[in-house]
This record gives sequence, structure tokens and C-alpha cells, in this order.
Amino acid sequence: MKLTLGPVLYNWKPEEWRDFYFRIADEAPIDSVVVGEVVCSKRAPFLADHMPAVIERLAAAGKEVVLGSLMLMSLARERNAMAELAADNSFMMEVNDLSCLGMIGDRPHAIGPFVNIYNEATATYFASHGAKRICLPPELPMTAIRAIAGALPDVTIEVFGFGRAPLAISARCYHARLNKLSKDNCKFVCEQDPDGLAVMTLDNEPFLAMNGVQTLSYACTSVINEIGELAKAGVRSLRLSPQQCDMVAVAKLYRDVIDGKKTPAEASAALTGLYSVPVANGFLYAKPGSTFVTNVAEAQRTARAM
Repeated sequence: MKLTLGPVLYNWKPEEWRDFYFRIADEAPIDSVVVGEVVCSKRAPFLADHMPAVIERLAAAGKEVVLGSLMLMSLARERNAMAELAADNSFMMEVNDLSCLGMIGDRPHAIGPFVNIYNEATATYFASHGAKRICLPPELPMTAIRAIAGALPDVTIEVFGFGRAPLAISARCYHARLNKLSKDNCKFVCEQDPDGLAVMTLDNEPFLAMNGVQTLSYACTSVINEIGELAKAGVRSLRLSPQQCDMVAVAKLYRDVIDGKKTPAEASAALTGLYSVPVANGFLYAKPGSTFVTNVAEAQRTARAM
């Protein structure tokens, strides 16, 4: 099983963004890295100057570089930018918006977790049009993952393995609205929340996280206890989504479990010391995504019986 580092979803300072990837290149046991601004096109110009150096550093370190496309295209300049990205044959492109498919044709590509692939028929359709790797949406239960992976043995099926789960994308900017600003004059206030802004319930409990135009879970997805079961299901890669924590250490924990150097229990305990946000794995067991299933054996028996 391989490890993929997903794109940075948040609005990090350009130098911080660059240095993060430099460290990933030099220290992290990651096989593939998705780079590029996928959430808000207004952030992309700030990263443009650093992108060539980041890609060069990752490639020189032996990482497979994948170029991520925008999740939602609604403007002419966004379509033009994606057409330019699609025309670059240097690296594989990850499709996060279906309109990208018309730009790349049947050229080999990856599908990101932001595309709704919920069954083997849909996955087979995308595979027939050039998808070589499919990262499934984070809300899928183990039964669906097993069915999709079993139907596509020649496609790398990837599962969202760590990080706040991406749930929705909007044409409206929550951060701008909260700060009484327009989307066109947002002043990039999302930069104030480099790990997302917690959304509280009426009972003052954290529920979701805002990231500009994106909605994420508040809890952090962790499948570190289910790595063995996912491998048996045919999953060939896990995606780690960058958060404000030591992602090199996170990657090493996942790699140690994959390689049998640590037990899932040992790695899970260490993970809580790296990132203070509560962990969740409920989606895998067809339960509310914010829950964390501790009695894994019983939950797996229940899931198989469904």
C-alpha cells in the first residue's frame, strides 16, 4: 500500500506552503504528492512563483507529482487556467471537476475525492475514460469501497486516510460573508484560519470547519486502525490531507503500520499526540462521520452483514 499526500486545502502563506512541500520532499515516506490550488482560484497567484521549485524538489526526491485541478470552475479565467493545466503533459493531472474531462480527453489521469463516485458502475465509467487512480469520497463505507476495488483490479483505488474530510464546495465564500465582505473583495481573510474555522452548534459544540468556499468536517478522519482491512479490500493507496501538524510524523506513523513496524493501536495513540482535533472513522462503518468506532471487530462484523 502506498501513501499519497493530498493538496493543501487551506490558505497558507506562500513561503510556509513552499517550505512545507520542501520538507515533505526531504523527509516524508510519501509516494505521490498532489500539488496546486484546488479550493479557490484567487489563491493560486500567490503560489505560482513557488510552484516550479516545489515540483522540482518533489520530483528530485523520487515523489510522483500530480497536478490538482480546481474543484469548482465558474469563471472564464478559471476555465482558461484549467485548460492550460490540462495541456501540460509533464505530469499526471488529478480531476476534481468533471468539466476537466473534456479538456484532457482519455489521457491517463487521476480522480480526486471531490468527485462523487459511490459505486463500481460509476468507477468503471471513469476508468474506461482514462482514470488510472481514483481517490474515493471520504463518506463511503467499507462495503462500497470493497465493491469498487474488487471491480477494478487494474485501477489504483485510494481512500481518504487522514485529515478533515472535504464535504462540500460552494460558489459563495463563507469567510468573506462572516467578515461582512464580498467574495470579490474578500481580503483573503481565510488566511487567518490556516486549519479551517470551526463551526459551532447551538449547544456550542464544534461540528464543521469552514475554509473559504469549502466545508469540511471538524473531526479529523483517521483510518490508521483499518489499514489492514482496507488492504484486504483491495485499497492500494491512502491519502493524507495536510493539516496544521507535523505531517512528516503523521506519514511515518501510517508507513510504520503499513510496513508492520507498529501496531495500529500504537500508531493511533501516537497520532493523538500529533494533532489535537478529535479523530473519526464513522463513515467506514456506515455510521455518522463524526463518530469514532473503537470496537472495530464488532463494527466490521456489522458492516459485512449489511
